Amino acid sequence: MQCTQTSPVVITTGEPAGIGPELVLMLAAQGALPAGTIAIGDPQMLRQRAAALALVVDIIETAPGQSLPERPASTLPVWPVALSEPVIPGVLNTANSRYVLETLALAVDACLAGQAAAMVTAPLHKGVIIDAGVTGFTGHTEWLRDACGVDEVVMMLATDNALHAQAPGWQGSGDLRVALATTHLPLREVAEAITYERVMRISRLLDADLRQQFGLTSPRIAVCGLNPHAGEDGHLGREELDIIIPALDALRQEGLAMSGPFPADTLFTPRHLADVDAVLAMYHDQGLAVLKYAGFGQAANITLGLPLVRTSVDHGTALTLAGKGVADPRSLQVALSLARRLAEQRASSLH
Repeated sequence: MQCTQTSPVVITTGEPAGIGPELVLMLAAQGALPAGTIAIGDPQMLRQRAAALALVVDIIETAPGQSLPERPASTLPVWPVALSEPVIPGVLNTANSRYVLETLALAVDACLAGQAAAMVTAPLHKGVIIDAGVTGFTGHTEWLRDACGVDEVVMMLATDNALHAQAPGWQGSGDLRVALATTHLPLREVAEAITYERVMRISRLLDADLRQQFGLTSPRIAVCGLNPHAGEDGHLGREELDIIIPALDALRQEGLAMSGPFPADTLFTPRHLADVDAVLAMYHDQGLAVLKYAGFGQAANITLGLPLVRTSVDHGTALTLAGKGVADPRSLQVALSLARRLAEQRASSLH
């Protein structure tokens, strides 16, 4: 079923002991949640957190497919999912780990059924989910891949275009977008994971979704090398010569605008980024450390390659801040705004 422009954007409230629930409540109390936004979580937990933080929010329970009447901006519609045990902010509880996955499953089902235009995820805590017995869990990105039945996804973070003037050192035009060839892997496993086939698959997915979701007719993608100085002609590693360069040559033959591989320590400079629509980094910290420096709290995470739109905040659960009312909701606001824009662009590209 195809969603419409009036379909809601749903937010999973994430790890209940973290800051996710209160970020949603803060935006609701400020009247800053875009119209047509629905949270997924435990309504009683949300009411208790709102009361503890003195946030005035009218929480109403609803269900997928149910229409909502016009209500004040400080209203928070919620699709209920029940916690197993009460929550203490900042204190993880493995008993509630399955609850987090249930909120995700509800969001995915709603998007695939056309009952939601997109999903936005507040942060979860990987460790407590693994400790609860969910073996093999490595994060939102990989879980969504499996839940949607696709073979490959791409993790990409993007700063919000309107906020570039506030980002130190960034002088380019358009969004700063950084995608990853590998995601949540120990560093010692990264080199082995960088294969010709992976570079080809990830690059094609990145190019396709930059066209479909971002409306770019010919995305220009710059690629980082894996090794220092992009391998220094093989003296600092051969992955560039043996894997990355042959893959980029083949992709250019297919018509993709790929450039590189470039040394990562110089690629992320204004001069080199001026004519680039996205950067493909080889591993997590190679790309995301730079992006988060440029726009931490003003960026969103996007999962490409899914049959739905998913964005997320650019930070974690911040357990030490939970329940104190001092967390910054700006990244969630960016993720919500971006989710609606991407959903509208995706819908128009499919017609």
